[in-house]
Amino acid sequence: MEALPYIKRYYGRTVVVKYGGAAMEDPALAESFANDIVLMRYVGMNPVVVHGGGPQVTAHIEKLGGKATFVDGYRVTTAADLEVVRMVLAGVINKDIVALINRHGSLAAGLSGEDGALVRVRKKIGSTDLGFVGDVEQVNPRIVTDLLRDFIPVIATLGVDENGQAYNVNADEVAAAIAEALGAEKLVFLTNVNGIMDGSGSLLTQVSADGVERLRSDGVLTAGMLPKVDAALRAIKGGVPRVTILDGRAEHALLLEIFTDQGVGTMVTA
Repeated sequence: MEALPYIKRYYGRTVVVKYGGAAMEDPALAESFANDIVLMRYVGMNPVVVHGGGPQVTAHIEKLGGKATFVDGYRVTTAADLEVVRMVLAGVINKDIVALINRHGSLAAGLSGEDGALVRVRKKIGSTDLGFVGDVEQVNPRIVTDLLRDFIPVIATLGVDENGQAYNVNADEVAAAIAEALGAEKLVFLTNVNGIMDGSGSLLTQVSADGVERLRSDGVLTAGMLPKVDAALRAIKGGVPRVTILDGRAEHALLLEIFTDQGVGTMVTA
C-alpha cells in the first residue's frame, strides 16, 4: 500500500535511469537492476535505460596494448580508441543489458545515440584536444518514443555530428539530455556513493537546485560528483521535475527510491 501512490504518480510516465558504477560491474547487482526495470514496466511506467561503461572500455583498450588517458574527467579518445568505445558500449555492454532484461520476456531493445541521429553532438572544445569527444547539441527522441510503445529502450551513450562522425559522449550528460527531450517525470543516476553530502558529511535526502548551486560554489561537492550534479541541474532546468542521485550498490535501490516514502539517495527538485 505504501507503493500505491507512487505507482499512480508514475503510471504511464517516463523514468530515465542512468546505469553505471558498481551496479553494472557486479553480476548480482546487474540482475537486481534488470529485475527492477522489468517491474517498473509491468506496473505501467516507461523506463528508459541510458548506460556508459568507462571501466570496461579502459580494460579493452589496455588489453589491446593501448593506454587510457583522462583530462578533467574526460577520456582522450583517439580514432583507434573510438572504435573500441563503439564496440564495447554498443556491441557488448548494451547487448548484455538487453539480454538480462529479456530473460523476463521480449521487453528490451538496444540502440545507441548514433541510431536515428538520436544524440546530435559537436566536438568538445577546450584547452586540451580530447579527440573524438562530443558535447550534446540536441536530442531527437522520435526513435525512443517509437520504441517505448512496445519495448524498454536501452541506450549506449555515443553521439554523431552533422557529418555522420561518431563521438564518445559523457553518459551523465546524455542521460540528462534524453530525460529533457522525453519530458521525463524523473531522472535517476545510479552511482557508487550514497548521494549528495552537506558540509558536515551528512546525506541530504532532498535539496533544491538552488541548494545544489550553493554547495558547488562553497566547494562542498567532490570532483566525482560534479558531472552528475551538472547533469542533474541541466535536467531540472529543462523541465524534469525530479532528479535522484543514489547508491547503486544497494540491492533494489531503484525500487526503494521510487516506491517507498523514505526513498534512498538524494532527490534534487526545482
